[in-house]
Amino acid sequence: MKRFITLATCALATTFAVAQAPAATYPTKPVRIVVPFTAGSATDIMARIVGEKLGTKWGQPVVVENRPGAGGTLGAAQVAKSEPDGYTLIVVSTGHVVNPVLYQNLPYDTLADFAGVIPLATLPNMLVVGEGSPYKTVSELIAGAKAKPGQLNYASAGTGSATHINAEKFRAVTGVNVQHVPYKGTPETIVETIAGRVDFMFTPMLSSLQQVKEGKMRALAVSGSRRSATLPDVPTVAEAGVPGFVFDFWAGLLAPAKTPRPVIDKLNADVRDVLAQPDVKERMAKLGAESMSMSAQQFDAYIRDEYNTLGAVMKNAK
Repeated sequence: MKRFITLATCALATTFAVAQAPAATYPTKPVRIVVPFTAGSATDIMARIVGEKLGTKWGQPVVVENRPGAGGTLGAAQVAKSEPDGYTLIVVSTGHVVNPVLYQNLPYDTLADFAGVIPLATLPNMLVVGEGSPYKTVSELIAGAKAKPGQLNYASAGTGSATHINAEKFRAVTGVNVQHVPYKGTPETIVETIAGRVDFMFTPMLSSLQQVKEGKMRALAVSGSRRSATLPDVPTVAEAGVPGFVFDFWAGLLAPAKTPRPVIDKLNADVRDVLAQPDVKERMAKLGAESMSMSAQQFDAYIRDEYNTLGAVMKNAK
């Protein structure tokens, strides 16, 4: 019996050592971070800020690769089928959790095929109009939409994107009848809104803050639960006349399911260190991004909650 216990203990120790080995040496080659949206989008900008710092920390190249299309599902499908070794990762946003509602027969399972690593930030979306828009407040926009049912439109960075979800929640809560105009990414929506070809949109502050500061677009409200420190004079949507309205846009890092837990935990710790660096915090703050610190397990639980809550919103929007 004593010999059996000794052998079992040795076996467990060996298994633990093998499990820890990938994390002890990881990474030993370039790491690829897929961004399933266009260059210049909020998700892309954050991925590049973090990727640059991780490359320096690890002494290994971190390559950010844009794979846009179909609301982020093309890039997600590619990563879901990748080797679960920590060398292919993906940065997704809120839209990731509602794609099963919007796209039939996805080639992956949103919950089962990915492991949460860490959220990068939460970013309040801004409700914006072009500088030539007649609408100066949220109440004026709602009144204008109700006076002309079906005639106003809004832009999004694609069906299923966070910008789409945010606007659909706004449409449902306010009861306005407006048309959805999806684009390939956030940069296109900014151009179209400034030009006045669409009436309004919800856009990540990180992507559009400069245009607002330059007066090319007008921020009517922010969609979060509190005002942004970056634009303290801009009210929340709730303060602007839609009581109880809140939408938090987030972005986070995922790995393929079955990636070794020690590797995921090391990624979580290393990204957490990067996000705590003063220059990174400053860059994020200037873009309106706010900290969203979680363990990998907490992020997994958060994703599941969002999957259920926001999935219901989009089911009602269909």
